Amino acid sequence: MSESLRIGFLGAGKMATALARGWLNAGLTTPNLLCASDPLEAARDAFAKSTGAVAHPSNEQVVASSDIVFLAVKPQMMPSLLSEMASKITARHLIVSIAAGITLEQFGAAIGRERRIVRVMPNTPCLVGASASAFAGGSGATEADLQCVERLLNSVGRAVRVPEKWLDAVTGLSGSGPAFVAVIIEALADGGVRMGLPRDLAQVLAAQTVLGSAKMILETGMHPGQLKDMVASPAGTTIAGLHELERGGLRAALMDAVEAATLRAIELGKG
Repeated sequence: MSESLRIGFLGAGKMATALARGWLNAGLTTPNLLCASDPLEAARDAFAKSTGAVAHPSNEQVVASSDIVFLAVKPQMMPSLLSEMASKITARHLIVSIAAGITLEQFGAAIGRERRIVRVMPNTPCLVGASASAFAGGSGATEADLQCVERLLNSVGRAVRVPEKWLDAVTGLSGSGPAFVAVIIEALADGGVRMGLPRDLAQVLAAQTVLGSAKMILETGMHPGQLKDMVASPAGTTIAGLHELERGGLRAALMDAVEAATLRAIELGKG
């Protein structure tokens, strides 16, 4: 990827800011090669303050000055954005969408099926180099385009190329997943506080426990059930706690959360 590749965001919200900051932290780009647009002055100011890059009120300015254009608006705003920018997008632009639910076919119908379009679902841990992302390319995207997107995403975490039909489920799992895990960490910390630990200590222990467990699974390739069994000794403390989790329906609740988020992503695409 060229060191002079210019990256623009249409939409300067939290996800755009997290990606931009992640690439800056990874040394993959510099503020002068980044820009964004947003109708909200507060969003523009926050993006500029966080990244050191320019944030414009005009979408056209971003498209004109960018090689890669990230579509980072809410799905409900995408039809009007595409209508506005269709004539401004040319063959030189690589278009990357991070909007949930909007399909490659919908993008192609709006701006041309020959356009270089890649659909991506990242998540917010890209800010700390730990994102879980998946992506799929449209018919106009080249192998070089897909490799470029893969490099960008891998620089802020782990990225996988998937069939587009899986992206709504990816949205429900890893796209929404950081919020689900945050609730789990908060609940574990609350349990520690209930048992007498100071809040700050309980939160650090809870978060590090989740981090360490995930690291073990990723680096060893072991099944989560194996990790569970390693910790749960006969008639011990862990199996007593696991019994309560089963009684409370934790597994089913998390599965239902992923399902609900996936179905909502599908609804947003249809809307």
